[in-house]
Amino acid sequence: MNKNKPYSIDYLIEIMNDLRTKCPWDQKQTLDSLKKLTIEETYELIDAIDKKNFNEIKEELGDLLLHIVFYSKIASEKKKFDFNDVIKTLIEKLIYRHPHVYGDTLVESIDEVKRNWEKLKIKNKKEGLLSGVPKNLPVLIKTNRVQEKVASIGFDFPNVQTVIEKIKEEFDEFNSALLYKDKLEAEEEFGDILFSLINYSRHIGIDSNESLKKSTEKFIKRFKRVEKQLKISGNFDFSNYSEEELNLIWEQAKKE
Repeated sequence: MNKNKPYSIDYLIEIMNDLRTKCPWDQKQTLDSLKKLTIEETYELIDAIDKKNFNEIKEELGDLLLHIVFYSKIASEKKKFDFNDVIKTLIEKLIYRHPHVYGDTLVESIDEVKRNWEKLKIKNKKEGLLSGVPKNLPVLIKTNRVQEKVASIGFDFPNVQTVIEKIKEEFDEFNSALLYKDKLEAEEEFGDILFSLINYSRHIGIDSNESLKKSTEKFIKRFKRVEKQLKISGNFDFSNYSEEELNLIWEQAKKE
């Protein structure tokens, strides 16, 4: 390896070529074996972004770039495509889907840009609007993405109040299912409640995934305080405390 070479994408591709011929681990990898590692690297990037740690963000972006080069290398070995083909496809897609930048289309808002984007995607695909939503997306993100996509072509509630009415309707249907002890129906209606709540959060500009994430992290932080308090008291067995005592400790943890 020539350390005097300029650090460039070409040098990275050259290193990947070396790894695929000289490293047993890299030689063994396939498109399928890399999938879970790519997911892990993506979440590590998200953690770095949440911490606003730019050194970590830089490093994690590099790890993801490595995966893109790795997938491209495996594909090139199968004579399907290479990294340059990936870049070419991306550039063509960006130019095509931004006619307001590279063409004569006029837009007046971000919503209009989104609507045009979705229309162009549908035009180029035989499948429907929602066919491009990945099946394996985390469900909160997937639900929000589905709602955003259909809303972009006008399939949406006209205002927030109608969303609130829908939530009330779903709660009534859920309670009815509980009343008749229909577990399958209750499960379905509970899902409708969650779907409607995510829709509500979208309408009022709140990221449901981030909101739930913050609430969960807040609960974890407070529960750790409760555990710490019990350790200090010398009695760490939760079963030795009454509900009232635990509630009191919990309220104290909330104030810290």
